[in-house]
Amino acid sequence: MYRILVADDEKDVVSLLKDYFELAGYCVYTAYSGSQAVEAASNSPDLILLDVNMPDGNGFEVCRRIRDHVSCPILFLTAKIEESDKIEGFAAGGDDYIIKPFSLDELGARVAAHIRRDHRDNTAKNVRFYGNVIIDHTEKTLSIGENEVELANKEFRIIELLSLNAGQVFDKERIYEKIWGYDAEGDSSVIAEHIRRIRAKLGKYGEDHHIVTVWGMGYKWIK
Repeated sequence: MYRILVADDEKDVVSLLKDYFELAGYCVYTAYSGSQAVEAASNSPDLILLDVNMPDGNGFEVCRRIRDHVSCPILFLTAKIEESDKIEGFAAGGDDYIIKPFSLDELGARVAAHIRRDHRDNTAKNVRFYGNVIIDHTEKTLSIGENEVELANKEFRIIELLSLNAGQVFDKERIYEKIWGYDAEGDSSVIAEHIRRIRAKLGKYGEDHHIVTVWGMGYKWIK
């Protein structure tokens, strides 16, 4: 089942498109603002329908933020289009424009064509967004904005374990067993030092708040 992200601040439009594409057999994710659209992009959609005008970041800004980490087609939804808008949208990484009001059947056909074309050439990447933090689980990299953070293998694996289980508390012993293995010779006390290093690296960009210490219990990742 193909996945579509519909991002538009007009709830009626989102509801209409959600119903239409779900009836056509798609899995549909929804967002009503720029920040919600960035977070929903973590679901690895096969195509994104992105309204140009949204609160807390227009469609062009959202596209620029996720484009290097999301390979799927991005189609802009807009009520009007000027030549300068087209240039900005394509420069941001957009693939097409849909002018409101639009025919649902034509939109459906264009969406299907973009997805078919994209899947002939690309394989999906597993990328997650946590505010300004971008974790690419396929490439095993972490970026903050335009900056890639250099992480040791164990540091990335700790972040991966915590972030993929956001909100769940892991004590030092469990983290050690998950990352080093049950038969490893060593001491779980090394986890505290690894967490300290990770926080220091994230803290350079003001993003160390994602790893929280739950006193007497362990650590957890928050968005």
